[in-house]
Order: sequence, then structure tokens, then C-alpha cells
Amino acid sequence: QAGGYKTMIDELSDWLIDITGYDAMSMQPNSGAQGEYAGLLAIKRYHASRGDDHRDVVLIPQSAHGTNPASAQMVSYKVVVVNCDEAGNVDLVDLRSKAEEVADNLACAMITYPSTHGVYEETVKEICDIVHEFGGQVYMDGANMNAQVGITSPGLIGSDVSHLNLHKTFCIPHGGGGPGMGPIGVKAHLAPFLPNHSQVEVVAGGTGEQLGASDARNGAVSAAPWGSASILPISYMYIKMMGSEGLKRATEVAILNANYVAQQLEAHYPILYKGMNGRVAHECIIDLRPLKEASGVTEMDVAKRLNDYGFHAPTMSFPVAGTLMIEPTESEAKVELDRFIEAMIGIRHEIAKVQSGEWDAIDNPLHNAPHTLADICDANWERSYTRELAAYPVAAVARNKFWPSVNRIDDVYGDRNLVCSCPDLDSYREILEE
Repeated sequence: QAGGYKTMIDELSDWLIDITGYDAMSMQPNSGAQGEYAGLLAIKRYHASRGDDHRDVVLIPQSAHGTNPASAQMVSYKVVVVNCDEAGNVDLVDLRSKAEEVADNLACAMITYPSTHGVYEETVKEICDIVHEFGGQVYMDGANMNAQVGITSPGLIGSDVSHLNLHKTFCIPHGGGGPGMGPIGVKAHLAPFLPNHSQVEVVAGGTGEQLGASDARNGAVSAAPWGSASILPISYMYIKMMGSEGLKRATEVAILNANYVAQQLEAHYPILYKGMNGRVAHECIIDLRPLKEASGVTEMDVAKRLNDYGFHAPTMSFPVAGTLMIEPTESEAKVELDRFIEAMIGIRHEIAKVQSGEWDAIDNPLHNAPHTLADICDANWERSYTRELAAYPVAAVARNKFWPSVNRIDDVYGDRNLVCSCPDLDSYREILEE
């Protein structure tokens, strides 16, 4: 069984190398964040091997993935933020200026492609060239890899290292705390610095680089040499069954779905960022700030009202405060996209009623969302709108209703006033006495 698993892992590594355009692959990291950490460690060890231990500055654009600064801190790197222009792209002038300013200490840049702003940056190769010019490495975050597979690759673009979220891009279900897998791909010069393991000699996938069990430089980033190996057959079979054409088709559908949603909603909400051709990549950001200013309805109101329409809200206030980032992926059928679009348009009409004064600014279904079954069954319903409007805003919801289990909580208060649920130490003393 162990031999079969090793054969499967090696073959999966080869496929991922082919997909990413890299030369070597480590299957050890258990998550995207752990993959980032492992990738930055490889960069750090690479610089150290060349006598460049002093290189400890990382350039991170405003459009990069949110975990990047945290990962940089984990390896004791100093973060310098690079500005973006009004279109959401990395400001090349600012990038070059800051790269030149920290040139002697530049370790790397961490970028995301397509960016978290939901656009394909046409200057991404120039970004890589600038960083390399001043002695840095390029870490490309793999969070948005499902908009690259089959049509481009990090290695082709010029990146030196990336992690892959197998639990996002390659079919492993994610959420609820895992398990996940975040293998990292690297160019050949970084392969000797991939994570090793104290109990099992790990060979770099692709190059066959013998990392050496006694090499203290290459410590493990996971307790197991190949991470959460038990879930790797899912990605293995997904790639095997999809084939190269199927994987490319999945990428195309992810991009198509995002643009379909953006086009259907742009008459009702501003789409914050678009590419040069007026399209988005695999996700779009709708800007709720103008509506909030005009009506008082917040992004939280919209997010919670979506629960009444049967949807978990998309990412809120990231990467831009006061927005919703919508990423339908390749997995949703058109009927489900249309249902979401209907919900968002319905909510926009509700916002208009608050804005016009037809609805009270407080006593309205947006401000009071989400509505639970207990709310609807309450004999003392005293709100100015009907129970039907609260629970069944559109016909599709009535046909298949998902009930929120609780009303809205005060998230900010909860974040600022943590309550420890651990038993008091005296309770342990009482148990011993019994």
C-alpha cells in the first residue's frame, strides 16, 4: 500500500509540474498558507546559500492575497507594500522605485495572478523582470490558479515558486478546517531548498533532488513527509479523468461564469475593477460604498439578506472595504448563477426602497436580516413588512427554503470582547476531590 501511494504521489507531482511550468514539486505542505511558508523558506535558504543572508525585504502589492504579509512575517521578512493604480493593477513605477530603493536587501516579491482585484494584469511578466533585475525572487500565490490551468502557467510567466491549493483548484472539498493540501512548485535553482523530513528522506518531485535527511537547513513544514496524503487520490483522479482538455475547459468555464455574473449585475451595481478589454478574470468585485452612502444600507445588510434568499454571502470587504467579491468558480450551473443574480437584483430593489424613503431606515428586511423560522412563527410579529417578504423574497426561495439558524450577531463586539469558554481551573480541582 505504501509503495502504491508513493507511485501515485510521484505521478501526481509530475502532472502538477507540467501544469505549473515548474521544475520540481514538494507535496509536504498541508495548506496554502503552509505552502507560502515553505516557499518563502526555500527563497530564504537559497539566498543564504549565496551569502545573501541580509536579503530580508519582500514587496507585496495591495492586490496580493491576504495571507502573504502574514507568511512573510513568519520567516522574519520585512514587508514593503507596492501601490496599485486606479484600474487595480500593480503600479510599475512604484514597484520599480521601491525595488531599486531596497535592492541590496530585496528577497522577493509576492504577487497573485490573476490579482485579488479579479483582473489579469497584462504587465505580470514585467513585474517578474523588475524583481529579478534587483536580485529578488518571485513568489506567485496559487489561490487563483483555477484561472490559469491550461491557458498559462506561473513558470511560463516568470515566477520562481508557487503553492497550489489542491483543495480549491483540484477538487478536494474544502472548508470546515480541512484537511487541505498546499504543495509548492519551484524552478530548478530552488529545488535543493524544498522541505525535507527527519524520519523519511524526501526526494524533490521532478528533479529527483536528494534533500538529505541530515540536512538541517531543510527542516519539515509538516508532521508527515507528504502532508495529508490520504486525500491526494481525489486530486489524482480529478486530473486523470479531466485530462488536459478538461482542465482547460474548467478554467474557461470559471472565467465565463464570473463574466456572466459581472455583466448581469453591472446595470445594478458598480463593478470595481475590469481588465483592458472590459472583462474580469475568475471573480468580480461589486462596490457597495456608493449605495451605502446614499441609503445607509451596509455591506453587512446585503450579506445577511442574502441568507434570506438562500445564499451564504460571498467574501465581504476584502480586498476592498465595503465591497463583495464574487467568485462563482467552474462548479456552478447556469441555473444557480441565475438564482444568485435574481437575489442580488432583488436586494438592489430593496435598497432603492430604503433610499427613497418608502421603507424605514431601521424597520426593513435588510436591516433585520437574516430572518429565522422562530422570527416568522412569532405570534407577536410587529414589523412593518410581511412575514412572506422576510422569508420568501422571491418564488425560488419558497420552492426550496434554507432557514438561517440564528439572527445577526454583533461581529465587531464579539471580536473585541473575547469570552473564554474553557473550564475554570477550580473545576479541575473539584473533579480531583470527587
